[in-house]
Amino acid sequence: MLIKEADSRQSDLDELNALLALPHVNADTKQQIRQEIRNIQSGIKGETDAAFQINFHYENSHKWAVIHDLRLEFEGHAAQIDHLLINRFLEKKVPSYTAVPFLVTAPIINPIVLFATYSAFGNSLQFAFLRALGAIMIALVLGIFLGFFWKEPIQKENPIACHEHDFSDLRPARKVFQIFIQAIDEFFDMGCYLVFGCLFAAIVQVYVPTRILTSISASPILAILLLMLLAFLLSLCSEADAFIGASLLSSFGLAPVLAFLVIGPMLDIKNLLMMKHYLKANFIWQFMGIVTVFVLLYSYMIGVML
Repeated sequence: MLIKEADSRQSDLDELNALLALPHVNADTKQQIRQEIRNIQSGIKGETDAAFQINFHYENSHKWAVIHDLRLEFEGHAAQIDHLLINRFLEKKVPSYTAVPFLVTAPIINPIVLFATYSAFGNSLQFAFLRALGAIMIALVLGIFLGFFWKEPIQKENPIACHEHDFSDLRPARKVFQIFIQAIDEFFDMGCYLVFGCLFAAIVQVYVPTRILTSISASPILAILLLMLLAFLLSLCSEADAFIGASLLSSFGLAPVLAFLVIGPMLDIKNLLMMKHYLKANFIWQFMGIVTVFVLLYSYMIGVML
């Protein structure tokens, strides 16, 4: 179900073209304006392609809610999620050893994110492959852990007042109406945690200077842990984090940046807040520990081998 379409950037392009046409603008400024226009046009193309693919698969699905360009503002600062997809696999009786691996791999193992990673690192298949491989390995470890070693439900006992629905006796038109009602309920149940997570992430991005973080990377292990923490705090979109990671590559090297790319979509502030509402605290601690340890080991081993 599509709740919000992507926002139009045409007004921004019109304003920049109007500035470009002014007679008193010098050559350097015109060059900067042209570059900004190209950047916006490239971003529009990427987001349009992504939105088309998402809408094609999920727009008419009653199990999914789709929101494009979710923008949150606070005191002049903003955080944005380009594409948000909402579902509740666990409440649909999907086994935890299937739902949790999906949770950690879906933001990474998809053509849009992999292509963004490929492009961000100078058309590097290596980075896209290593990022996908890391996500698959972490998902396998979590699936094995939940399937063979975790013997209790991971959801809280009645985290919200739940009740069963039976719409089999409704007419088709009424069923369509109920689809909207259920999607709206799910969005508002999850939305408050998403808002607070994005707000905190925006505060970190604005008030924590990057130079403070980069100045303390003295060893490979410390650098990996530092960028893992940075990924957790920034809570970036899995499409955009590849470009941030590419800018950090010259300062930190392969292994820390790979850890940044793998752990960011799996474990960040937004995810943690939403998991805290629905999942047991004991499982969340186990989840955080497994993801952190295995991302650390995987990225360190890749750094040693390559």
